[in-house]
Amino acid sequence: MSEPIFEITNAQVWRDETLALRDFSLTLNHGESVAILGPNGAGKSTFLKLLTGEVRPAADPATRCRLFGDELWSLAEIRHRIGVVMPEEVSRFGPDELALDAVLSSLRGAYGRTREMRFSRLEKDRARVAMELMGVVTLAAREFGGLSSGERRRLLIARALVHEPQVLVLDEPSTALDFTAAIQLIATLRSLLQAGRDLVLVTHHPGEIPPEIDRVVLLRDGRIFADGEKRKILTSQCLSELYQTNLRVTWSRGWCDVRPAC
Repeated sequence: MSEPIFEITNAQVWRDETLALRDFSLTLNHGESVAILGPNGAGKSTFLKLLTGEVRPAADPATRCRLFGDELWSLAEIRHRIGVVMPEEVSRFGPDELALDAVLSSLRGAYGRTREMRFSRLEKDRARVAMELMGVVTLAAREFGGLSSGERRRLLIARALVHEPQVLVLDEPSTALDFTAAIQLIATLRSLLQAGRDLVLVTHHPGEIPPEIDRVVLLRDGRIFADGEKRKILTSQCLSELYQTNLRVTWSRGWCDVRPAC
């Protein structure tokens, strides 16, 4: 059986005065990629913060929460073992920040200008390898503000990969991308999946889930609504109930298409 990356059992997670996750139990294993899907307010962002250690479940003897088998971990350790890409990261770089510097900044756990920082040849080589993997190494000397939205998103993924993390977590990766950039990004994600990367994809849109991802977890009202094989979970009946609207699901070559049922 695959070693678990993340295990949580019987958890309650509060965000301020709101119970964001309730009776929450989930295990993510090495060697599998998973899509997390659900409407706004379902608990997706809280789950991400739980996974990256930004929030913790309420203390309870019945609750267990482990990351890579450990119940205690540091944010520095997580940063090296989990690569996280969120849409809001785009706004954390100045327009004159060089693309290579933006990737290198991950090695210091920082955002913003890195030109005053010192990096070894090995660190620069690691950054260029990650950029090569994402097809953006030719942008190394370009300013961040001059890049397209798709180039910026691929650069952020390279930034997450520079630590060679054991799992890559992508939160709504196509947000604010135009059609062409979104298509290119999905092609890039498929390449990562085909190369054997463990990926956790958090999305609103079933149509964004690549054929290489076979497990889907649906969230609603802070609970696991459904969890299992993609074709058994992404059905007209299940998604209609999840989103509280009448939907029709069709499949083509491993892609799920969801439209209003007329």
